Amino acid sequence: MGVTGDPTGIDQGTRTRGGIGESAPRPDGVLKVTGEFAYSSDMWHEDMLWGHTLRSTPAHAEIVSIDIAEALATPGVHAVLTHDDLPAAVKNYGLEIQDTPVLARGKVRHHGEPVALVAADHPETARRAAARIRIDYRELPVVTDEASALAPGAPLVHEHRTDHHAGHVPHPNIVHRQPVVRGDAEAAAARADVVVGGEYVFGMQDQAFLGPESGLAVPAEDGGVDLYVATQWLHADRRQIAPVLGLPEDKVRMTLSGVGGAFGGREDLSMQIHACLLALRTGRPVKMVYNRFESFFGHVHRHPARLRYEHGATRDGRLTHVKCRIVLDGGAYASSSPAVVGNAASLGVGPYVVDDVDIEAVALYTNNPPCGAMRGFGAVQACFAYEAQMDKLAAELDMDPVEFRRINAMEQGSVLPTGQIVDSPAPVAELLRRVKARALPPERQWETAGERPDVRALPGGLSNTTHGEGVVRGVGYAVGIKNVGFSEGFDDYSTARVRIEVVGGEPVAVVHTAMAEVGQGGVTVHAQIARTELGVARVTVQPADTRVGSAGSTSASRQTYVTGGAVKHACEAVREKVLELGRRRFGPYHPAWATAELLLEDGKVVTGDGEVLAALADVLEGESVEAELEWRHRPTEPFDLRTGQGNGHVQYSFAAHRAVVEVDTELGLVKVVELACAQDVGKALNPLSVEGQIQGGTTQGLGIAVMEEIVVDPVTAKVRNPSFTDYLIPTILDTPAIPVDVLELADNHAPYGLRGVGEAPTLSSTPAVLAAIRNATGLELNRTPVRPEHLTGT
Repeated sequence: MGVTGDPTGIDQGTRTRGGIGESAPRPDGVLKVTGEFAYSSDMWHEDMLWGHTLRSTPAHAEIVSIDIAEALATPGVHAVLTHDDLPAAVKNYGLEIQDTPVLARGKVRHHGEPVALVAADHPETARRAAARIRIDYRELPVVTDEASALAPGAPLVHEHRTDHHAGHVPHPNIVHRQPVVRGDAEAAAARADVVVGGEYVFGMQDQAFLGPESGLAVPAEDGGVDLYVATQWLHADRRQIAPVLGLPEDKVRMTLSGVGGAFGGREDLSMQIHACLLALRTGRPVKMVYNRFESFFGHVHRHPARLRYEHGATRDGRLTHVKCRIVLDGGAYASSSPAVVGNAASLGVGPYVVDDVDIEAVALYTNNPPCGAMRGFGAVQACFAYEAQMDKLAAELDMDPVEFRRINAMEQGSVLPTGQIVDSPAPVAELLRRVKARALPPERQWETAGERPDVRALPGGLSNTTHGEGVVRGVGYAVGIKNVGFSEGFDDYSTARVRIEVVGGEPVAVVHTAMAEVGQGGVTVHAQIARTELGVARVTVQPADTRVGSAGSTSASRQTYVTGGAVKHACEAVREKVLELGRRRFGPYHPAWATAELLLEDGKVVTGDGEVLAALADVLEGESVEAELEWRHRPTEPFDLRTGQGNGHVQYSFAAHRAVVEVDTELGLVKVVELACAQDVGKALNPLSVEGQIQGGTTQGLGIAVMEEIVVDPVTAKVRNPSFTDYLIPTILDTPAIPVDVLELADNHAPYGLRGVGEAPTLSSTPAVLAAIRNATGLELNRTPVRPEHLTGT
């Protein structure tokens, strides 16, 4: 991994090993690779019951009747619950719009909607009992796409909307609409020398985390409940759970359990309320663990989209205008669709300077599976389309596609279509230059010194479908822009509690936040920040729970920025208290306590010149020093609902990819040989983790490019492939070399100058792979994922 740039300097704690800028090892790393790490599905309570959810078989139907008698009579069953058994007046939940029933009431709106719950003394008993629940459905017409959702007289997915978006959308089956209008796109189109258009289709992607939804709810003596769960946002979960249980929030106590991946799919509730309801009803701990089939129905997915774009340019390669309409399928319930719409609209032009823009983005209510947060969050779908358009324009102008992008690339000081000025480095042209300058991998790598080719390097791999006949190489490029953190006026903050004390004669820092560690490495970075700011070698990161204030969601590439910022802020407060304590105790003995710049390094108080004044253990002398503080990034503002103007985002991240593919044009098989990435990260707090995040995001982008898609029947709205047998994700054999080039150009508004890392590579990897396949085949390929039949015409 190459690292270049001029990141913000760090003076405090630079002599303490394991601090910021080092590849400190993950505390959970060895446990995970040896199988010893305890995930939420491993939890156990000696007297626990097992919970199971019965889900709807039709996608849209009236519930005529539910008969639970046979299920209740099953030996070993302790409770069967339906909507009628909910204990409080609040019976819905939702991140923004509370439109999702805890259990279906009167009708179901999508395939797999929860209808009833069972608690039993064995998981198979619970499943068998659930199968004995008799439900009489009267099926209703389904809404599956834009045409059926917006047709005159279309069935309304939600008949009586009262949410705050209902008043500004043109149809009740539109969750949210966000235009972005700047300049005069029609007039600019008339001035363009070249105009290209295209319609693009983006498939529904699953987060495909390997650890299924699971948790353990334990009823408490005070009438409350303790919930141990794998999630992305403890406090948002509690805010939604408590009203449905009829409990104050302080009686719903949540602790994060081991999380086996998330990628947005755990931002919404899954089994949380269900487990709590069963535990409170039975008075026994209740564990719920989804199998893979249930998991496909138990969480939201990435929004499928249809995108229509028009781009214009002058003969010398300058963009004149962009017009587009982005239609996102939100499925049956809102989830985070409004925010996804905001991202798609505000980032819909990409990292380019365009003065005249007319964008409309909408999310639909349909009877398809609910869609919400997934890595890239609205910007992924747009990037796929606008990068295809940039290649089309470059071809029409007979220009190199990278040079065409560089001519139009934004930079620091550029104005976005929303009117926001980019006020930190935006090295788009440099990222493109770097991926193009990298040496290409050797051609025909399957040819070996022996007589037989190495088929692992060929499309089709070990299936031995070709020995190189009909295989063509292609190279493609793409670049994307992603916002970091919560946007559009959301009060985005995190809380951290930090304490320093002496244990066994050594100073030890204790860090406590509610940040969900979902595999991103936040616990590692928090310890690094504490070592850097407090100059101690030993750091304990306490389990995340709701005994401390909210840390927000582990999403939007925000945790290192925002919760890391809170940890830094709290550490700075603790440091000042420690230094004040030292001044009181030792100030009379050395004038430097009053006059010098003091630092905490390597367990000591030192001057800026390195003179040791005291050991931290002596300064603390049995006392502990603690601070709990909130930290916020700069405020943002909502986008105008008519024009889309506004300073809606706090930070942007940029990544570029070059894809190299080999395509078997006879069978339509694709081998991605290399996916090189260049990304600006501001400051690499843990370089190895940064590289892992970039490679992971790149791999998820590869998945949606060539294999991943949840297939929904367009007639019945039923999911056809809810298993890893039929929903394919990249394995190590599918994953190419991913060389990474990291730039460190500091954002001076962010802690340590850092920039969110995890999402940007998911954007540009997909269109780069598609561009490479187009380059190899000459086909237009306006849909993702690309399947063999798209390449062979069969």
